[in-house]
Amino acid sequence: MNFHEVRFPTNLSFGSSGGPERRTDIVTLANGFEERNTPWEHSRRRYDAGVGLRSLDDVEALIAFFEARRGELYGFRWKDWSDYKTCRPSQDVGPIDQEIGRGDGIARVFSLRKIYYSGEQSYARPVVKPVLGTVRVALAGDPKVDTLEFNVDVATGLITFVTAPDIDVRITAGCEFDVPVRFDTDRIATSMASFNAGEIPAVPVIEVRL
Repeated sequence: MNFHEVRFPTNLSFGSSGGPERRTDIVTLANGFEERNTPWEHSRRRYDAGVGLRSLDDVEALIAFFEARRGELYGFRWKDWSDYKTCRPSQDVGPIDQEIGRGDGIARVFSLRKIYYSGEQSYARPVVKPVLGTVRVALAGDPKVDTLEFNVDVATGLITFVTAPDIDVRITAGCEFDVPVRFDTDRIATSMASFNAGEIPAVPVIEVRL
């Protein structure tokens, strides 16, 4: 897989712009009504890493990271400062943040996720790049011990229990997480004079499916 398990410098991603996008196909009928459909089950996020640059040292760090990823070739981790926890931004991550499944006495592997609610509607987003050391897990509200009662694969977001949870036991988890992305350009145009004058290079970044 063309992916490096390394995070884009967080001091450079802080202040960047971006967020989720959807793809919706809209057909307007002869009577003026619309038919709407989407080929995407999950949203895809885009960012501009250039917005977070504040100095020439930042530009140098960006170029080094860009070259090490070979431009668009290798993906990497990105911290979305507006959405990087399974809980509210003002709260601390906890083991009961999100329900990730119910026990059946057989299955031991479960996927991390974050559910977004609005009114009666909801959307479950897969969390595939949890941050090492932040994952908390509980069974029926009882916190479990990492590496003793469960293991987490931070490259896939999969939780594996040592012993399968009992039937109908509520499985919950919480964590901080990154977005898997790649550069959406093979070229970064910088100008020392213009940057000192306040112009910032555009550095598009796009989420990748894993």
